[in-house]
Amino acid sequence: MEGFLFQAVIYLIAALVAVPLSVRLGVGSVLGYLIAGILIGPALGLVADTGDLRHFAEFGVVMLLFMIGLELSPRALWDMRHRLLGLGGLQVSLTTLLLMMICLLGFEMPWTTALAAGMVLALSSTAIVLQTLTEKNLMQSNGGRASFSVLLMQDIAVIPMLAILPLLAAPGFAGRNAGGSAGTGHAPAAGEGAGQLQGVEATVAFIQSFPGWVVTLATVAAVMLVVLFGLYAVRPLFRLVHVARLRELYTALALLIVLGIAFLMTLVGLSPALGAFMAGVVLANSEFRHQLESDIAPFKGLLLGLFFITVGAGINFAVLYRDALQIVALALLLMLTKGAVLLALTQVFHIRASGRWLFTLGLAQAGEFGFVLISFASQLLVFDSRLTERMYLVVAMSMLLTPLFFIAWEKLRHRMGESHGTPEADEIDERQAVIIAGIGRFGQVVSRLMMLAGFRAVVLDSSLEAIETMRRFGMKGFFGDPTQPNLLHAARLEEARVLVVALDDKEATTKLVRYARSQNPDLHIVARAYDRLHAYELYEAGADDIVRELFDSSLRAGRYVLENMGLADVEASRIEHFYFRKDREAMRELAELWDPELKVSDNPAYMERARELDAALETALVAHLGQGITEPLPGEGSTPESLAPDDGNRSYRDEGGTG
Repeated sequence: MEGFLFQAVIYLIAALVAVPLSVRLGVGSVLGYLIAGILIGPALGLVADTGDLRHFAEFGVVMLLFMIGLELSPRALWDMRHRLLGLGGLQVSLTTLLLMMICLLGFEMPWTTALAAGMVLALSSTAIVLQTLTEKNLMQSNGGRASFSVLLMQDIAVIPMLAILPLLAAPGFAGRNAGGSAGTGHAPAAGEGAGQLQGVEATVAFIQSFPGWVVTLATVAAVMLVVLFGLYAVRPLFRLVHVARLRELYTALALLIVLGIAFLMTLVGLSPALGAFMAGVVLANSEFRHQLESDIAPFKGLLLGLFFITVGAGINFAVLYRDALQIVALALLLMLTKGAVLLALTQVFHIRASGRWLFTLGLAQAGEFGFVLISFASQLLVFDSRLTERMYLVVAMSMLLTPLFFIAWEKLRHRMGESHGTPEADEIDERQAVIIAGIGRFGQVVSRLMMLAGFRAVVLDSSLEAIETMRRFGMKGFFGDPTQPNLLHAARLEEARVLVVALDDKEATTKLVRYARSQNPDLHIVARAYDRLHAYELYEAGADDIVRELFDSSLRAGRYVLENMGLADVEASRIEHFYFRKDREAMRELAELWDPELKVSDNPAYMERARELDAALETALVAHLGQGITEPLPGEGSTPESLAPDDGNRSYRDEGGTG
């Protein structure tokens, strides 16, 4: 117990000293953690073997992938499929083949060893890259999104790699079950044989001993179980915990979800990080997503930091001192080789400007899953002890060099004339009943109309240029990302009466509407929709009034056509209003039939009702024209019933001048 407490104190002191200094020097927290590990391990010898602790710290990577999954809905993941399979798949396959050829021709390795080395070194560090991209606010940049796609594909690729390695095993190992190592994500302890496997390791070995089709069925069943759990069990569990009204129970439930799913994935031989990511995607549309994020974030950050420290502390400096030039040269050769492949892919997939170099320099290292695969390959005698030792050092050295590559990218970015970093969000010192998120060409009109009527709004926008332009015209606005909970709460979202969501980004709009509705059920939300399908998404997310971008201008253009075809102004205007009212009624009805998991053309109920409504619209319009349109125009007498909210429900004021 005393030894554990001593090591805990040493790790925390090292982190608290090295990380702030690294951040102050502008090199980022990751390099600070790595330096802290080197100081307490090889330099001062304050900690011994870090292997067991690293397996524990790897749950930081698991939690990181879970939180990334929470930011991606299944639809967003499907939209990424081209980059995921194209960009990510090509990176893994081309890098593996190129590194294999170098090992075959340059180092005269057997083809089995060369292939294994190529697979191990083709992977990059999910933990380092995503942590650095998040710190530098680069996740939404072109290079950041491309990097994320490749990292996700690499995590998926670990599964077939674990299946291929036993096929490359030395004679005598080919028929031996290695499922325990692959399934748990780390090697068994030294001297631990198959007959000594107990508990979880015995269960994994038992599952892996079945024929391949049985293992595949078990894997599919585990994946389906996670999906069903996310869809049907999370909501009741959170409601049950809510009864106790104890904050720590929310945290316990969040940890149980992440660790339980990771454990289930290990039982069927999948990567726990991949399983956690999948669980995050399933829960991305849950109203409890932000609760999960806030509960998991502290553990994710602490465990990731611990993981980086163990990487630094695990570097064998005795071997490094003896073969320093060779190890550094091999690490640089690895990074140059991977960088060449990555740079070539930026040309194919049209990643331009600084995003190209961010993508290339950021992914050029080897990754934490390399430690897992090296250990597994060593047990199978695919790697001998000497090669294993050097592979560990090359992977660790490349990870150690990565923060320096990010610094080089920032210097390059600055030299190319781009903004160095992102300014911090403004401090909001104003309270209004209305919040406008987005001050582009859409939000500007809303803001000016309010000002003419004598009302004020808190205006938020992530474009510093747009905010500064507002200020030059004497109007007040606040810089910051309106989708961030911290900024919204600083603007007193919970006290606001109206929120206008006028963002250009469809996904950000839906995300903001859903979060705002979860935080303030009484808030009236007016949201800008890109098109009809996006309007359905916003309706499902909780928007009250939905305005399709081009519908009002399209109606007006149609009215002008009717006027120039000989209709009187009043008659053309009334036809315009009639169409607006009928389309709004149809939108409300079709929104109930819309299924986000199906294409509209693949939804029979939607398609059938849409055809019926189109036919009914034509019939009603002909009948109306035959009778003569006598309905009042908007503003002429009473408001038509269809323009008023129905029974207190959300309305579709998404078209026409009143929208």
